[in-house]
Amino acid sequence: MEAKQEIEALRRQLNEHNYRYYVLDAPTIPDYEYDRLLRQLEELEKEHPELITPDSPTQRVGGQAVEGFVQVEHRVPLESLQDVFSAEELREFDQRMQENLTEPVYLVEPKVDGLSIALEYQDGEFVRGATRGDGHIGEDVTENLRTIRSIPLKLEGVPGTLIVRGEVFMPKPVFQRLNEERELRGEPLLANPRNAAAGSIRQLDPKVAAARRLDIQIFNIQYLDAADFETDSQSLDWLREHHFKVIPYQLADTAEQAAGIIETIGDRREEYPFDIDGAVVKVNSLTDREQLGSTAKFPRWAVAYKYPPEQKESVVEDIIVQVGRTGVLTPKAVVKPVRLAGTTVTNATLHNQDFITEKDIRIGDTVVVQKAGEIIPEIVSVVREKRPEGTRPYHLPTTCPVCGAPVVREEDGAHMRCTGAECPAQRLRTLTHFASRDAMDIEGLGPAVVEALVNAGLVRTPADLYALKEEKVAALDRMGKRSAEKLLAAIQRSKQNDLSRLLFAFGIRQVGQKAGRILAVHFQSMDRLLQASREELTAIPEIGEITADSILTWLHSDQGRHLVESLRAAGVNMESQSTPVGDALAGQTFVLTGELSSMTRKEAGERIEALGGKVSSSVSKKTDHVVAGEVAGSKLRKAQELGIDILDEQGFLALLDRSERGT
Repeated sequence: MEAKQEIEALRRQLNEHNYRYYVLDAPTIPDYEYDRLLRQLEELEKEHPELITPDSPTQRVGGQAVEGFVQVEHRVPLESLQDVFSAEELREFDQRMQENLTEPVYLVEPKVDGLSIALEYQDGEFVRGATRGDGHIGEDVTENLRTIRSIPLKLEGVPGTLIVRGEVFMPKPVFQRLNEERELRGEPLLANPRNAAAGSIRQLDPKVAAARRLDIQIFNIQYLDAADFETDSQSLDWLREHHFKVIPYQLADTAEQAAGIIETIGDRREEYPFDIDGAVVKVNSLTDREQLGSTAKFPRWAVAYKYPPEQKESVVEDIIVQVGRTGVLTPKAVVKPVRLAGTTVTNATLHNQDFITEKDIRIGDTVVVQKAGEIIPEIVSVVREKRPEGTRPYHLPTTCPVCGAPVVREEDGAHMRCTGAECPAQRLRTLTHFASRDAMDIEGLGPAVVEALVNAGLVRTPADLYALKEEKVAALDRMGKRSAEKLLAAIQRSKQNDLSRLLFAFGIRQVGQKAGRILAVHFQSMDRLLQASREELTAIPEIGEITADSILTWLHSDQGRHLVESLRAAGVNMESQSTPVGDALAGQTFVLTGELSSMTRKEAGERIEALGGKVSSSVSKKTDHVVAGEVAGSKLRKAQELGIDILDEQGFLALLDRSERGT
């Protein structure tokens, strides 16, 4: 078979399997077989790059990162909907429809809480995707949308122009897993799936968007050449036939039927893979819609019903404290079971001590409970008149309930945190951070492998990593001999890392990469740092009193000392390999753009900071130098416009050399 025919056949197979897996949720082949077919296609396209097309399944991983998004004017405005909040307001909408239409039929569907976008196809090929923006002007996010596997890249039998509208969302299980991984890496948690989806679509690097495993629900045809549909339901069925993932809908002949469907959607909201923030009621007839038209803000033929937060009384039976993976103590109220938003609630978050004190929540109190954003149960208020005698104000413990280490309150917030260096509750987070790229840089030791090692009982503290046996690691699920060999080799290499990496790897509060480098260069060894006084630490310009106290608390705790000595016994380097280079670039701000051939941008930033300079991510009048590598983008143009000093790679290296030599 010729290469072109073989490639086309593989694409047809893979696109069909994508559709069955991501749209129908009914895969017909195992993942291994799909991966084998995809790899076969990748190899063929590598041999014949002239045959690669934009609709190939291999192109879903995303292209090059971009400096920004281009604005797009929508051919048909992406209108928003008028909200209604009660059965009465829904009846008023129905009355308006009855006055202008003859026996209107309504289409009712869940309202996905995601990011609204428009997909454009030309002669069946996906050519552009844009965010809603203000409804008239959005942003071109085509490359990121290509990574969503439920979006068809090629349509059969659809000539001309087709524009559809949908809602991009992050599935609930994906959101939960993403936040778990972010917590392990010490990154801020994402607030909700809607924000996560929006942030993912607006990532400048499509590979990041691809890793977020987004999904979509299509709910409207914005434009179609020679469309002959009479109803919205017909158009949605047509979209489904063309392999789009279409929002589930039901038809209602009356407002009462529509209200019943809305109630059912609300009761079943937990069953949907996406968050919903209401239900949409639309006139089904497209002719009727055209007749009704739109106001300056909304279409007259549709409304969005917003569910009121359901509130009920319950009783606080106990308050328990959990220690999160980052050491934060989180209080939780155990409440008498109560049915809310389709589920039985037995616990409610209490956030932190300030929240408990402000509302004066006590064990035994009768409280009003609701689901925040229809997701997280929370206590709204205390019913004071029902408070039993003898209750006492609640205070979080001063020692960790898991390991017994002292608890400290964060200076910049309301959270209380365990200071234990070897606290079991923080084990996954501690190990993942220790192995991360900017810390000990142990390749292959990501969150999943860390979790497998911990679950198998092979590792409890970072020091245990250096005692791992190959046969035990190889026996783990999805590892094997070769993977075990590579992992253990990476662990052994990490022993030689500079002290600065080790200090950052400890995860001491307030000690980031920069502080780790400063401490390592200043003290030169772990032993000297262990002997340092508070006065010696605060004498370093970059180390303030809060950071100094955090360092001393960690280093002189029983668990901190034990970890240091365990790592020393395992052969981990405790000396600095860097010498002080001065502050030749102090007061100067640099912006890096493009690719450097002699070092990564991260390495370039480290050398600048080691000389006292500052690295910024954006160009402004306060920028002193812009270092422009290959394929420099908008930052270079802005620097030229502002008249800022621009250094090519050769000039940048010369500046570093002069600064490090003090000439």
